[in-house]
Amino acid sequence: MDTAGAFFVSRAKSNMDYSVVEQNFNIDPASGLRTDRTVTLNGHRSKKLYPGPLRLVEYHDREGDVDLIFLTNNMEVSALEVAKLYRNRWQIETFFKWIKQNLAIKKLWGHSENAVNIHIWVAICTYLVVAHVKHSLKSELSIYEIIQILGISAMDKTPLKELLTEPKSNQNVNEQMNLFSD
Repeated sequence: MDTAGAFFVSRAKSNMDYSVVEQNFNIDPASGLRTDRTVTLNGHRSKKLYPGPLRLVEYHDREGDVDLIFLTNNMEVSALEVAKLYRNRWQIETFFKWIKQNLAIKKLWGHSENAVNIHIWVAICTYLVVAHVKHSLKSELSIYEIIQILGISAMDKTPLKELLTEPKSNQNVNEQMNLFSD
C-alpha cells in the first residue's frame, strides 16, 4: 500500500513490539489525544514486512470511554485527523454490517462495479419503500415480516393495507370438522 502511494489507518495490537523514534509533544489533551509518536516495528517478521517508520496515535474516545491506539503510514495529517479517519472508516464498516443484516442480498447479479452498485442501490431503495409503507400503514409488523409477506403475496391482488394491518384468520374454528367426536 505504501509503495502504491496509499495510506492506511488501523488499530494497533496491544502487544505490538515497537521502538519510539520521535515523540510529538505538541498535542492538545483536551481534544482526546494522548500521544503522537513515530515508531518502527521490532518483531522479526513485522520489521521485514514493513521496515519503514509508522505513526502511532493514542486517542481517548469520550463517548465509549476507551483508549484507542491507531497505526498509520500517513505522516502528513494531524493526529486528531488520524482518529477522525478511523471513526469515518468505522461508520462505513457499520453501514456494510447493516447491509448484510437487513438487505436480502444472497448472490450478486454481476461482479463489475456497476452491477454491484445497481444491486445494492435497488436493495436499499426496496428497503426504504417497505419502511415507508410500514410507516404509512402504521403496521406493527417488522420490516423483515413485511418483506416476507410481500414476497409470498407478489401476485396476490389483496390491498397492502389488508395484507399488513388486518389480523389474518384463515379458518373459522367453529366450522372445522371435529375429528375426535363420537
